Amino acid sequence: MVSKANTEPPQRSCLGCRTSKDKGLLLRFVQTPDMEILPDLESRLPGRGAYTCISKRCLAAAVDQRQFKRSFKHDVSVMPAEQLVEYVRQQLHGRIVGLIGLANKAGLITSGGAMVSDALRGKKKPGLVIVATDVSEPISDKIIHTAAANHVPFRLVITKDDIGMILGKAPRSALAVASGGFVAQLINAIDRYRNFLGEV
Repeated sequence: MVSKANTEPPQRSCLGCRTSKDKGLLLRFVQTPDMEILPDLESRLPGRGAYTCISKRCLAAAVDQRQFKRSFKHDVSVMPAEQLVEYVRQQLHGRIVGLIGLANKAGLITSGGAMVSDALRGKKKPGLVIVATDVSEPISDKIIHTAAANHVPFRLVITKDDIGMILGKAPRSALAVASGGFVAQLINAIDRYRNFLGEV
């Protein structure tokens, strides 16, 4: 019989608010050989880690209270709070951009308000719809309503220019991602980004 202790996810405490959470629900930070603190967003780098909530407030608090030095038990080089927050924001945003780019290369992206709406009404529903944050309210509402009516998850996270840049096209009001492995990864990346900004 497997004990409960062996089945529960490992817990870590946030350096900012001191709340204990599953390790996978936190941001991990590591020190480089030069003793610099950097984020390890995929939790893949070796060595000791320190953690904060996926929140710019908790990260800023950890820096301002010099918690990284306490956690690693020696002097470490840490960016100023505002700079480190922006660096992490860019890394989280870059993860979203990278995943959309990979899905596009795999031929799994449909873009443009009309084409996305058609895809939502088709027999083979997309797995995720991303609506531009700066699209007009009538267009946004129409796409969101259609997605909700067809039980397709949707997110608002990047701009029309972002979508166009990623796809190598003119600005687009929305994109749809075909069902498959990219959907779960994108939803996770988007929700982490929005959590970090305090939007969720």
